[in-house]
Amino acid sequence: MPRRAVGAVRNLYGLLKDTVSAWIDDYAPSMGAAIAYYTVFSVAPLLLIVISVAGVVFGAEAARGAIVTELQGFIGTEGAKAIEDMLAAVSEPATSTLTTLAGLVTLLIGATTVFAELQSALDRIWRVPERQKSSGLWGLLRARVLSFGMILGIGFLLIVSLLASAALAALSRGWAPLFGEEEALAHAVDFVFSLAVITTGFAMIYKIMPRARVRWPDVWLGALVTALLFTFGKFLIGLYIGKTGVASGYGAAGSLVVLLVWVYYSAQIFLLGAEFTWLYAHRYGSLRGQQPAERTVAVKPGRYVERQELRGPPEGQGRHQGP
Repeated sequence: MPRRAVGAVRNLYGLLKDTVSAWIDDYAPSMGAAIAYYTVFSVAPLLLIVISVAGVVFGAEAARGAIVTELQGFIGTEGAKAIEDMLAAVSEPATSTLTTLAGLVTLLIGATTVFAELQSALDRIWRVPERQKSSGLWGLLRARVLSFGMILGIGFLLIVSLLASAALAALSRGWAPLFGEEEALAHAVDFVFSLAVITTGFAMIYKIMPRARVRWPDVWLGALVTALLFTFGKFLIGLYIGKTGVASGYGAAGSLVVLLVWVYYSAQIFLLGAEFTWLYAHRYGSLRGQQPAERTVAVKPGRYVERQELRGPPEGQGRHQGP
């Protein structure tokens, strides 16, 4: 094997190894649990807004049907059924103007809450100092407006995805006389396009959500890695849910538990991709050569350490431990 190829493999291995280490050091399992909790309460209002945006072009029922079909492929029939029930509950018409306004405010707050939690997790990964974080009412409003913008962006991506799916379906019908029953090409094109849409969505979140200066070239590789992990990971998550019977022990709440488990493991993939993006930016991207910020982090209640990322402390120096 050429020396350059060996070096590339070593660099990739080191990057992946340190990504996992950073994921552990940042308490990603705990952050993922918080994201999963907020997502369960945000998923219905979030999807309702996305359906409304896409429904302007395709109609609400067509958009809803497309989303439910996609969700069944990701989280199975039980999880999709739980989301359908949530959508039905938040879609019930209000009985008065006051109720409508209150419902609209609640809808917006609920839909944007999960993005606020994602922003908090990304700020932690990117070592954003507390002084850079907006506080008070202005900070809250800014975060909610940014989150709503992300929702509109997701709605736009859904429109593009639906248009592309319709175009691919038409093309596959045209390819049938040429390729007979062979649909491998159509499936390959559909996979590549779906991967591109998912990658774009992750890139938008990695670029826009952190309160740090993140450049577009730094996020694309991490977004692609996350999209690949997400695309193939959904089969493993589905296999785990199906084989372990995680829903069977919870009775009527089984479908909600399935949704919670799926969101939790998906959040871990998202956070792993965010750590990869942060490391890539510092080693090979726009932040190459810059020393990552140190941050005081709790290792257990009442005990803190100053941690220096990437390379660790200089040789001969230990890590300073607080009381």
